[in-house]
Amino acid sequence: MLYDKTPLSIDQQIEKLKERGLEIKNEEVAKKYLSHISYYRLSGYWWSMQEDKSNHKFKANSTFENVIRIYNFDADLRLLLFDVIEKIEISLRTKLIYQLSHDYSPWWFQDTNLFKDTPALIKSLEKIREEVDRSKDTFIKEHKKQYKYDLRFPPSWKTLELSSLGGLSKLYGNLKNTIPAKDQIANDFGAVNHTFLPSWLQLISQIRNLCAHHSRLWNKNLPGTVKLLPKPPNQWIVDVPKQHEFQRLYIHICLMKYLLNTIIPKNDFSVKLKALMDQYDNIDPNALGFKENWRSEALWE
Repeated sequence: MLYDKTPLSIDQQIEKLKERGLEIKNEEVAKKYLSHISYYRLSGYWWSMQEDKSNHKFKANSTFENVIRIYNFDADLRLLLFDVIEKIEISLRTKLIYQLSHDYSPWWFQDTNLFKDTPALIKSLEKIREEVDRSKDTFIKEHKKQYKYDLRFPPSWKTLELSSLGGLSKLYGNLKNTIPAKDQIANDFGAVNHTFLPSWLQLISQIRNLCAHHSRLWNKNLPGTVKLLPKPPNQWIVDVPKQHEFQRLYIHICLMKYLLNTIIPKNDFSVKLKALMDQYDNIDPNALGFKENWRSEALWE
């Protein structure tokens, strides 16, 4: 079968939504939104409102206004999480650079003896090379100018400032398990040892990329899974989601909070998250995997 649908004008989009049962109280406002937010992008937010998903028929009392509220909530949630993830990323970068540069050398990230998977390391270094080559940062340009005959990467405290959380998490996960700094960094984050932290960083990195690319988090199934500590040394949740619930955002937000507490013990993540949920009281917490009693968990108090 070949795709044969043709593009619809904004007026046609509105008529189609109305025919399918979506209430649109102010069509001029709806036109304004659809001129800036594509129909297909918004469809991810009204999908759960459809009782007949084959024929795209909406449930009774479904409104365009509620679609926009969910969309705005999702945008605000991404901004909140991006701020938290930034703090985790900066802390991880700092720990990697400091501990491994002191334990080995400023060019530890190129030392194949420190890593489990050499081909994976080569891929990481290729990505790092691209980041260094295209960098317009003054500290990189000045390094190349001053050390133009040194064909090595700049030292880790310069080079890895350009690396993303995804790149950093891959370097960390690929370190040999016998490297003392690998356990030390995990312990600093309350993850005890190297067994658990790599999966946390991998999923948080994926969420970071969703935030950076303005992708939907609300009512989304997240790829991958995480390994949870059986007895976390720091404050954790009592009502832990089951394995099949790990695809929802809640467990990952809990891990962000757990990590953030080791970086900034007196942070305001709980206050901001609760305020966001209160502001958008029409949001179904189940779409994010939130437990009914999440607010009373010690982690979030």
